[in-house]
Amino acid sequence: MLKSAGLGESRESFGGGLGEDQFASFLRDEQAKEMTKAGGIGLAESLYQALKDKAYEA
Repeated sequence: MLKSAGLGESRESFGGGLGEDQFASFLRDEQAKEMTKAGGIGLAESLYQALKDKAYEA
């Protein structure tokens, strides 16, 4: 998910080049671990509420 969001991609200007590209996966992995420790980003609860509200409309 983080890779698809563009996290860890090289920047156009002042980027770290090949080294940054090779270590970007390590950065994403560590950021994902920290997000998990913090309880996520609240996406599951938002989806649950939206689906619950949609079910009551039908």
